[in-house]
Amino acid sequence: MALLRKINQVLLFLLIVTLCVILYKKVHKGTVPKNDADDESETPEELEEEIPVVICAAAGRMGATMAAINSIYSNTDANILFYVVGLRNTLTRIRKWIEHSKLREINFKIVEFNPMVLKGKIRPDSSRPELLQPLNFVRFYLPLLIHQHEKVIYLDDDVIVQGDIQELYDTTLALGHAAAFSDDCDLPSAQDINRLVGLQNTYMGYLDYRKKAIKDLGISPSTCSFNPGVIVANMTEWKHQRITKQLEKWMQKNVEENLYSSSLGGGVATSPMLIVFHGKYSTINPLWHIRHLGWNPDARYSEHFLQEAKLLHWNGRHKPWDFPSVHNDLWESWFVPDPAGIFKLNHHS
Repeated sequence: MALLRKINQVLLFLLIVTLCVILYKKVHKGTVPKNDADDESETPEELEEEIPVVICAAAGRMGATMAAINSIYSNTDANILFYVVGLRNTLTRIRKWIEHSKLREINFKIVEFNPMVLKGKIRPDSSRPELLQPLNFVRFYLPLLIHQHEKVIYLDDDVIVQGDIQELYDTTLALGHAAAFSDDCDLPSAQDINRLVGLQNTYMGYLDYRKKAIKDLGISPSTCSFNPGVIVANMTEWKHQRITKQLEKWMQKNVEENLYSSSLGGGVATSPMLIVFHGKYSTINPLWHIRHLGWNPDARYSEHFLQEAKLLHWNGRHKPWDFPSVHNDLWESWFVPDPAGIFKLNHHS
């Protein structure tokens, strides 16, 4: 009897221990923090990377910015963080447009750009004064605005993204390159479009080769140019090479010597970048920057070609929210109405 009693006691003890272990596991499982649980279930490779996209929101063109954001967000499952850059007097309106529209679900930060950093660095230019707006130079100052990211995408506001932005973000930058751009000579159908609208696609179209400072660069005037309206940038290299300081140096030299102007290539922000990045940039897939849609209202791409394009850019005077313009139906399908009723479409003469 004594032996049987001992056996029963041992079995009872084991049963109690087993029940305690089961109860402990249930309670402990319910109290594990969600982030910790996620970390155990996903390897670092499986964790979703945040893709920073920088885009400006100028007062008179805010509708363009919102359409671009809408197209990016709607065509990807990637984790996008939008940095929407504006001047102080527009920040409240930017936030209202996002938070009171279909864009309320996006992940975004509003960044103020201080135009005082440009004081004394911009030469007055009467041919296209809109190109001298402060936000046109935000791309020069990316590391001052964005701090915690190694790789950043910058986009002009007059674009529509039809592909998955993850693909653009995955653009490979060669060792030592601070940025990737689209070459003006590798654009599909470029020759046909050039004949139609008389575009320049070489350095001669942007720099004044009569000036000694330009001649001394030793860059052939027939060198193919690139377009900085779409940039994939490496912030570490940008800071290491002091790209911003180099760009400012050429802006200052232009103020003093008039080395380039908007009457040449049509972009005062492009010329210093052509100088600083000459021979030191990687290339973006041409389909990720189909441009010149705003150059001439009589020049059109084929519908098949537009469907293949990953990103459309209405660079030039003829914007898709205004009249006259081409392929504005593609742009308008992404338009997000202004909750304040200020920005309106103008598609009629």
